[in-house]
Amino acid sequence: MFSKWRERIRHALGFRLATWYAVIFIASSATLVVLTYTLLAASLRTYDRETVESSLVQFADAYRRGGVDQLVREMRRTQIASSPGPFFVRTVGGGSRQDVIFMSMPDALRNFDPSQLSAPSLDGEQSWTTVESGDGSSKLEVASVRLDDGTLFQVGMSTVRRDEQLRRFRRILLFIFVSVLLIGLAGGIMLTWSALAPVRTLTDTARAIMRTGRTDTRVPVADRADALGALSVQVNAMLERIDAVVAGMRGALDNVAHDLRTPMARLRGTSETALASDDPAQWREALGQSLEESDTVIEMLNTLLDISEAETGTMALTREPVDLADLARHTVDLYEDVAEERGVQLDASGVPSLVVALDRNRMRQVLANLTDNAIKHTPAGGRVSIAATTEDDVVVIRVDDTGVGIAADELPHIWERLYRGDKSRTERGLGLGLSLVKAIVEAHGGQVSVASTPGEGAHFTLRLPAESNISPM
Repeated sequence: MFSKWRERIRHALGFRLATWYAVIFIASSATLVVLTYTLLAASLRTYDRETVESSLVQFADAYRRGGVDQLVREMRRTQIASSPGPFFVRTVGGGSRQDVIFMSMPDALRNFDPSQLSAPSLDGEQSWTTVESGDGSSKLEVASVRLDDGTLFQVGMSTVRRDEQLRRFRRILLFIFVSVLLIGLAGGIMLTWSALAPVRTLTDTARAIMRTGRTDTRVPVADRADALGALSVQVNAMLERIDAVVAGMRGALDNVAHDLRTPMARLRGTSETALASDDPAQWREALGQSLEESDTVIEMLNTLLDISEAETGTMALTREPVDLADLARHTVDLYEDVAEERGVQLDASGVPSLVVALDRNRMRQVLANLTDNAIKHTPAGGRVSIAATTEDDVVVIRVDDTGVGIAADELPHIWERLYRGDKSRTERGLGLGLSLVKAIVEAHGGQVSVASTPGEGAHFTLRLPAESNISPM
């Protein structure tokens, strides 16, 4: 159990982010601490050497002026002035014997062996020599210079004080580093937890949808400008799209379940009547009626699916340059015989050669449905016309008739699926034509409207957005 939880924590996004933050923070903090300590140690070492060099010049000048006596007096005066000392001072004769002329070895420096100091052959140039203490705890840094008379003059100072300062500074740095590290880790965990709050909210929303199956749940968005906030907005948009698709499918299924009862009942009744009869002619008639009802059911299903796809935005539109005049002529050719049989004049002369980016087959369905609907509701001697024009960069297509018109109380409902007005019930149809028209036009980014006065006909208007318009011919 423990290993399972450890594995889950190790693979958690928050844990990985916190780990990376900790590694980067620790590395940067350690680098800063090391750099600070190195700079301080170099600064103290430079200061000590400058002090020794200054004392070397001061003591050597006193020795030149008055010999050892003057040197002693200068050293006493320096001690009274609280110099950083104590200093190791030695003068060695320039002869072949290299005799020690003078040496000052304070008690604080007794653990150093001056015999380890080499006597470099210098010609007015300064050099440095380092001697370790007997216990190895400190060093004696000695600057040497050879005077004009050949005397080797040496001044040195122990690193004890500097080492002690660095030791205290290391303790302080360690305390600061640990404090900053703990604060940084705590802050990193808090920042990671806060930054991943939208991700946790998104996960909770997804789990709620999976648990309940409700697609109307939305992710709360705190800041739309934030990257995770933008992700939440996109997820909500996706959920709205899914919700619309599900609602469309549910509506389509409800409509199918309701309106398939009649054709299926007719199919069953026809089949039962044929089975009860021994007349082959009646069997053939029943089979023909069954095929007709089957075609009606298939047409209804296909139309409902097309409407659902268009309304939910999943209908694939193949846009191409379409000449509206050719499209209108094709519609006239398709319904010319039907209009002639009913004594209705069908005219499309009001459509100019206007090229528009449309899905040819879908827009053909739109004009066919509107034209078929107009012919059905126009009595003999009436007229159905198709016209097109442009208004303020909008392509406008009109289908007008001089038929019976639509009652005012029916106008809000004519776009609903399977709705058939009182005057339409005598005509054969599914009640899906106008719903399909509206869905396809809106899928193209356009709008469809109707104006009608009972007894004076109906006027359907399609408006397509400006970006669909390519160019007039």
